[in-house]
Amino acid sequence: MGIFFSKKEKPSRVSENDLAVLRLKTQRDNLSKYQKRIETNLEQERNLAKQLLTEGKHDRAKVLLRKKRYQEQLLKETDGQIENIAKLIGDLEKAQIDAKVIETMEIGNTALKKMNAMFNIEDIERIMDETREGIDKQNEINELLSGALNEEDEDAVEAEFEALIGRESIPEKLPDVPTDELVAEKSKEAKKKKTKEPEAEMLAA
Repeated sequence: MGIFFSKKEKPSRVSENDLAVLRLKTQRDNLSKYQKRIETNLEQERNLAKQLLTEGKHDRAKVLLRKKRYQEQLLKETDGQIENIAKLIGDLEKAQIDAKVIETMEIGNTALKKMNAMFNIEDIERIMDETREGIDKQNEINELLSGALNEEDEDAVEAEFEALIGRESIPEKLPDVPTDELVAEKSKEAKKKKTKEPEAEMLAA
């Protein structure tokens, strides 16, 4: 017993709307060709009617004119049919575009719902809170690393600065020692004083 493998037929990408539009366009083209044939016949019959009139064949000329008149009416009807077909083609093509837009929107909405289902409002709020806490913590660390001071520290710095300014206004050093010449003169005077003291003692004795 043989085994038969049947190939699965691929689904046709041509929709019923596509087939309808194709048929309408084909009918429109056929009507356009029919119009051209009528116009050609009208021109020929007009010329033939003129010829019959010149030949005195009035009855035959009238028959051709009646036929010509009937074909002109057919030509007007054909114009209306082509116009209606063109409108149908436009409506169908617009409907196809609308259907594709709606289908795309439906796909997008489905994808959006799936994405939203992945998130929970409570989880999002928790993540946001944790993020804010993390940012505050990082800012605090950055301030410590950069040497930033709080208001109390700044006040202490200002107080110390003012105290230093006050100290600088009072001289902390004594005046400089006199020059060497002044020291030499004082030492000479001291020697003279010492030599005069023994003389005074001798006179007093």
